[in-house]
Amino acid sequence: GVEFDGGKAEGAELIIGSGQFIPGFEEQLTGAKPGSDVTVNVKFPDDYQAANLAGKDAVFAVKVHEVRAPKDSEVNDELATRLGLSDLAALREILAKNLADQYGRASRFKLKRALLDELDKGHDFPLPAGMVQAEFDGIWQQVEADKTGGNLPEEDAGKSDDDLKVEYRKIAERRVRLGLVLAEIGRVNNVTISDQELQTAIQREAMAMSQQYGLQPQQAFDLLRQNPQAQAQIRAPLYEDKVVELIFDKATIKDKTVTKAELEAEDDMPEGY
Repeated sequence: GVEFDGGKAEGAELIIGSGQFIPGFEEQLTGAKPGSDVTVNVKFPDDYQAANLAGKDAVFAVKVHEVRAPKDSEVNDELATRLGLSDLAALREILAKNLADQYGRASRFKLKRALLDELDKGHDFPLPAGMVQAEFDGIWQQVEADKTGGNLPEEDAGKSDDDLKVEYRKIAERRVRLGLVLAEIGRVNNVTISDQELQTAIQREAMAMSQQYGLQPQQAFDLLRQNPQAQAQIRAPLYEDKVVELIFDKATIKDKTVTKAELEAEDDMPEGY
């Protein structure tokens, strides 16, 4: 074989089940013992950001130095100190803030989904066939990858390809429709994405890539910077969120108290619009 940049790491930690490496990597290390040598055979995803590795087979020689297991910790001042905090009160304050942030994001997501649903219902116009087909092709490529990797959603597992294509084409049409509506609202209201905002988002995505695919952060950043399509994919949700926030600022929003279960209930709609 031939070595490739970013394919080697010393002392790397991997949490089984975290999904931080490419599909199939973690499963082959399950059950490995300390001191063992494991040969991991994987295939890089077809949509892997590094074009020279996309769709390629790879072999990793892994040396297992240590295996750790999670264990319960007593919640007290000692635990807080081990985490670098002054005492238990400081830990509780941070946890409370994290929970508030988590529920705030979940509430915002629900509100955004409700807004997009209303925009979708309120607009009916002919869609550019090419845009719909391109969106559908992207969705279907992911469906095929999920089928190959055994990750197809349970509700889709028993359906035929014809039925799935009908459902996902409707989703593609919704995404294109909402994309055009949001783009027009943004145009009319002079919504823009600054270079700094885009750079910050690229850095954030590069960090996620480096953890998921075992790349160096700078290497991941350079790959994204050199890929106009990747930058467009990063810019699109930034623009969308700005337009959505613009609409929220102009709207009258009434708060509603819900249970934790209601807030965390999953939506039927896949990711994206």
